[in-house]
Amino acid sequence: MKKTTLAIGFFACLAFAQPTQAAKGPELTYQVNLNDRADDRFKVTLDVKGLKSDNNIFQFAATAPGTYQTMDIGRFVHNFKAFDKKGRELEVKQVSTNQWELSKPDKVRKITYQIAETWDTPVDKDKVYDMCGTSLESDHALINGQAVFGYLKGMQATPMRIKLEYPQEWTVGTALKTDKNGYYVAESYDHIVDSPILAGTLTKAETKFNNTTIDIYTYSKTGMIKSEDLLSNMTSMLEAANAFVVDFPVDRYTFLYHFEDQTWGAWEHSYSSEYIYKEAPLTPAYASQLTDVAAHEFFHVITPLNIHSEVIERFNFVTPTPSQHLWLYEGTTEWASDMMRLRSNMIDLPAYLQDMQSKLHYNDQMDKNYSLQKLSLTSYQPEGQKQYGNIYNRGAVTAALLDIRLLELSGGKRGLREVINELSKEFGPKKAFPENDFFELFTAKTYPEIGDFFNRYVKGTEALPLADYFGKLGINYSKSTQTGNLQPYFGYEFNVHDGKIIFVKVSEELQKMGLRDGDALVSLNGTDITFQNVQEEFEKLMAAKKGDVNTYQVLRNGSKAEVKTTVLEKEQELRHHFELDKQASPEQLALRANWLKNL
Repeated sequence: MKKTTLAIGFFACLAFAQPTQAAKGPELTYQVNLNDRADDRFKVTLDVKGLKSDNNIFQFAATAPGTYQTMDIGRFVHNFKAFDKKGRELEVKQVSTNQWELSKPDKVRKITYQIAETWDTPVDKDKVYDMCGTSLESDHALINGQAVFGYLKGMQATPMRIKLEYPQEWTVGTALKTDKNGYYVAESYDHIVDSPILAGTLTKAETKFNNTTIDIYTYSKTGMIKSEDLLSNMTSMLEAANAFVVDFPVDRYTFLYHFEDQTWGAWEHSYSSEYIYKEAPLTPAYASQLTDVAAHEFFHVITPLNIHSEVIERFNFVTPTPSQHLWLYEGTTEWASDMMRLRSNMIDLPAYLQDMQSKLHYNDQMDKNYSLQKLSLTSYQPEGQKQYGNIYNRGAVTAALLDIRLLELSGGKRGLREVINELSKEFGPKKAFPENDFFELFTAKTYPEIGDFFNRYVKGTEALPLADYFGKLGINYSKSTQTGNLQPYFGYEFNVHDGKIIFVKVSEELQKMGLRDGDALVSLNGTDITFQNVQEEFEKLMAAKKGDVNTYQVLRNGSKAEVKTTVLEKEQELRHHFELDKQASPEQLALRANWLKNL
């Protein structure tokens, strides 16, 4: 998952494989009434038979794959009831936030409940990210499975059918397939969570790449953005992706776009991805932004759909259980989305290196003693959430260095792309790799030196060898260079924590003016700051001159305070500067040439 506000990467999303074998026996048929939308609640009915005494707990999700957040969907549930075959109500008891106990499961034939949409339902903490939540409005509905459906104890792997009742003029977009009666079919609870549904007044576009059908469904509040326009802008990316992975490993893939009044980002799944963005004219710049995000999400058809550990395959919806290989699922995916665009000439080398520079700037703000492995393992915890965005930044840069090292060791014949494609064929949607053995497995498949790389830069926290590795390509790297030119200086940086934009690394000069490390930004020069407008508002500051005064309202120790600061000036410093070496050797140029193409 990728969130595209100041907290880039503070979100995350991760697809997962289907269960290897579905349980047989009980029948589960859900009905969701989308015709009744007046009170922002989904009305859900589950027809069931064949339950046993062990199926006595109805479970709602505490979390979902790739979100790395506590959701506690049970908070949104109302009027949970169970009935026998004669329609008589049976006793149920809520035993925890996400669990309801059935007193006589063997007699239950129907379960009903209402579940509030997450977008418009206020909560005290743990707000569900919008791209992972639900919305129910007059002209559309968004369903993410874990926020509408639950499952009975022991039946996570049981197939289910879903009947949607909706207005005749609506269109439904989803990667789920239907049976002969028009019911959507999911192989398991994991499958319905992996298959978001967008319904309403949508536009649709379709194309084919070899044997893969690509569908795009779009909800645009005023009709400003159409699926055909998105497809037109996405075609080059899809062609590049197809070349990068050597044919798509799925027969069908669905893009779901929701354009209204806010930007939240995207959530990827095995056979689809979902995008929540602000409706705006589809300018070339906006179209490029959307395509860049789609490139990242789409590459998840490789990892973790085809390359994933047993932790991802058997997801624990009751207790969040992280995998140590988030660096692979998200960091490598971000690297791949950049490289496939570079190698297909969608972006040029200077643009790629500028993006690398931006990722390193982000890494500068993070804890240098926090390894990618530790970030993965603490991703559900507040400590890990503070560092989470770095999985897309340091994670992608580390993958880029791994690619260069593999190319060097193989004499320019085999890089990270080639190894990833080999692993994709060795494993696949229904074959997981062992969680604790993947580093050794990868090393055995490549070179002993790669084990040392993992120990130092994925498990460990050594400084990344940027100058050494990019130097192998005839690209010079400098961590810091003084230019001699003066420029405006604001004297602080930002981090994101617990949904707040936090000032960090406040300079001594700014501290004397009243700003403090840990202050949470509330407003800037009279404008309330949100994740949706922060980038736009701070771009305005770039035109500031020495001596200009800015007024910040901050939250400090639970109270608001106003701080006025003056723009300072200091010598311009170029950090993380890349430059092509004009004296590169033939060996460096040859390795760079191979690095710039799919082998």
